[in-house]
Amino acid sequence: AEPLRTFTSHKVHVTKLRYHADMHGVISTDRKGLLEVWDPETMETPGGARWKYKSDTDLYELAKCKTTALSIDVSPNGEFLACVCADKMIRIWRCHTGKLYKKIDETTAAVQLGQQDASLRLDPIDFGRRMAVERDMEAARDKDLDVALPNAVFDQSSKLLLFPTHVGVKVMNLIENKIVRIIGKPEANERFLGLSLFQGSVDKRKQAQDSDLDPLLVATSFNKPRFFMFTKRSPDNSGEEGSSRDVFNEKPPKDLALLGMGGASSKSLLGKGATIHTNMGDITIRLYGEECPKTVENFCTHSRNEYYNGTIVHRVIKSFMVQMGDPLGDGTGGQSIWGGEFEDEFHRSLRHDRPFTVSMANAGPGTNGSQFFITTVPTPWLDNKHTVFGRVVKGMDVVQRIELTKTGKDDKPVDEINIVNIRIHNEVPSAK
Repeated sequence: AEPLRTFTSHKVHVTKLRYHADMHGVISTDRKGLLEVWDPETMETPGGARWKYKSDTDLYELAKCKTTALSIDVSPNGEFLACVCADKMIRIWRCHTGKLYKKIDETTAAVQLGQQDASLRLDPIDFGRRMAVERDMEAARDKDLDVALPNAVFDQSSKLLLFPTHVGVKVMNLIENKIVRIIGKPEANERFLGLSLFQGSVDKRKQAQDSDLDPLLVATSFNKPRFFMFTKRSPDNSGEEGSSRDVFNEKPPKDLALLGMGGASSKSLLGKGATIHTNMGDITIRLYGEECPKTVENFCTHSRNEYYNGTIVHRVIKSFMVQMGDPLGDGTGGQSIWGGEFEDEFHRSLRHDRPFTVSMANAGPGTNGSQFFITTVPTPWLDNKHTVFGRVVKGMDVVQRIELTKTGKDDKPVDEINIVNIRIHNEVPSAK
């Protein structure tokens, strides 16, 4: 079929479209951040627009800031246009004038400043974990701009704007210019993205009273196949079958499904690298699963199971090494994924012949548990005594900063250094 009309103002890939009923206009944006408002019949500026020239508006804002819109939403009263942007700003325009009405700053600097606000403050470990998820989300979007897309939604009054952030879904009163509620803040393992809001009565035959209204917010989450629903109703604590919260309603990950079917071996689940997210920065290591499969399996499984999350770097010796991985935090705790200890795996190609070697801590032959250390100098006297299972490929500066931290009794850092979480990679990590 032949197209009826073609709008040609966009010169690059169009990413988002939204129809504005009151203006009888289409709002569109592209990869370059160009915003256009046009009548779908005439291909010209719609009659509801109160500008003569586009230069009289702020519709060039995104292009000027060299960013793009990840979403477009129009308020129910047709007054406002909101865009969640790639530079972590939420911008709101007045639709009829094209003038910028408000900018909401959700950049990393603003988020860190928000830690001083009691309503936004998170536990430092929780905050670090959520920031690690933000970095993972940015990395995913750098590879493909069409993934991990957040959006903002207006409520029926057009006075409230809901948008997802690291701390949950923020609800902003646009008139009073303040956050009036945060939805989903306790969900520490979720980074909400796509939002949809229902406010009304499911029975269209009668007009609902305010007391009958049960607003429903539906949200997706980064890297999760499930969706979440938030209401004003209290949870059902009756204990009856089907009344509990169901979070196991999606298919298992492909690798675990294959394992359950006997279609994959534990070898295929070994990571080839890992990023240790700490409150002092990220350390990326390459793992040697071929040479020491049991040690790497132990490390990867503990990491995936969040065993290391929140543990501290409990021992630092300058010009030697930094040690971590003990849930007790004093060098006496930790066990393997099999319970207890497991044997050493020495390999002639993996020696303590250079700095930034990742090796298992132990209390003698065959006593490996969960603790490991990273050397900061060559330590050949440890060969055939400790299992080398990785090398740092990126974040050497972070290791060096940890090495130089002030320590107290038992070589423990005075200021806590935490492992936020450890992300396992299925590809050999690059040093770039």
